Amino acid sequence: MTALVLIRHGETKWNVEARYQGQADPPLNEQGIAQAHQLAEALVDVGLDVIYTSPLQRAQQTAQLLARQLEIPLWEEPRLMEINQGKWQGLLRSEIEERYPELFERWLTKPWSVTLPAGETLEQVQARVNAALDDIVGRHPEECVGLVAHRIPIALIKVRYQGADLDIVRTLDLPNVYWEEIRDLDR
Repeated sequence: MTALVLIRHGETKWNVEARYQGQADPPLNEQGIAQAHQLAEALVDVGLDVIYTSPLQRAQQTAQLLARQLEIPLWEEPRLMEINQGKWQGLLRSEIEERYPELFERWLTKPWSVTLPAGETLEQVQARVNAALDDIVGRHPEECVGLVAHRIPIALIKVRYQGADLDIVRTLDLPNVYWEEIRDLDR
């Protein structure tokens, strides 16, 4: 049976600033690069066979470093990208709260009812992430596959395979370079 290792990218300057990244493309900062090196050491004994990564720079830099240190193949998978936050991308959380107070409150309390301004819905992200998972798992039976992605896609994978509550997408705390193995893919 395929096993998945969910991996969140390393830290960026925008993470530190509480700036919404979405599909904007800031690189890892120095701390993020150091985190990725430490993560590679932590993953040595996990037995990863291959890594798939979001094409966004912060995920790709993390994945490239892991693949190089672990000496395993790396594939880009665009469907693992973070939610497109549209007009919120690049804004500080405080700026979003000020400019979009009602929508931001709904995003915090009822995220499945929100379409981000010029962005995606959670249903859209869920559909593309699930399609990517179906393809990846089908390609790698009996292998251990690393997925380097972002907070929302990782939360949606946990919803699918661990039966997590749908509201986890807004409440799940996933620090940079968080990782977790999922071995039961029956869902």
